[in-house]
Amino acid sequence: MIKGVIRFLLQILPRPFLIRLSLLINRVVAVFLIGNKVECPVCGGKFRRFLPYGYTKSTGRDNCLCPKCLSLERHRLMWLYLKNETDFFNKNIKVLHIAPEQCFYKRFKALPNLDYTTGDLESPIADVHFDVQNIPFADKKFDVVICNHVLEHVDDDAKALKEFNRILKPGGFAILQVPMDTNNPKTEEDPNVTDPNERERLYRQKDHVRLYGLDYADRLCIAGFKVSQSKYSNQFPKELAEKYRLPMNEIFYFNQKL
Repeated sequence: MIKGVIRFLLQILPRPFLIRLSLLINRVVAVFLIGNKVECPVCGGKFRRFLPYGYTKSTGRDNCLCPKCLSLERHRLMWLYLKNETDFFNKNIKVLHIAPEQCFYKRFKALPNLDYTTGDLESPIADVHFDVQNIPFADKKFDVVICNHVLEHVDDDAKALKEFNRILKPGGFAILQVPMDTNNPKTEEDPNVTDPNERERLYRQKDHVRLYGLDYADRLCIAGFKVSQSKYSNQFPKELAEKYRLPMNEIFYFNQKL
């Protein structure tokens, strides 16, 4: 029942309203799930289980949404990568965060080492509103760009990727995760597909314009990035990966500007 309610709300409510609503209910729900079976490395919360999440029956999954900070599997993986593999949490750097996720927003904003800017088309918590195909910042301005699960909504993702590369300083890096079919070597997209139901069938969501395949790394390289890819979840002991509920099949892309 909970899964169905969450799926229904995700489908009918505008994203800005969902963001505000989540801030009101997550702390109340978290109290009823306190336990020790799962743990969120982002907020440190420990629970009997995480909440279900998903826009459709085919993409819905159990035990994945942290009821305290609203992190999903991919967020917990990114947090651990930034913490363990980069100097994100201790070096003085300029960061641009596109479509800032609730689980990261306040934590990143509070870090004294970050000069932190957020951007989005419409998010109520974004500092600047713009289209990622035309970013209103100067060349070589940022050390880090974060943009997760956005490019699947963008008509010209090649243009957006080049924009991310343009605004990065040499040596800077970008985290640009996307929904992906890891069983498909090729990205599926067709600009002639405009029917929302057909997009949902082909690309998993009505507002997606493609479903990335394993050639995503090629797109990143064409945009000018040096790409390192790994199934980073597999670097953790099985028991810990399960406790954190990490996405075991997700390919993590670390994209550095040369």
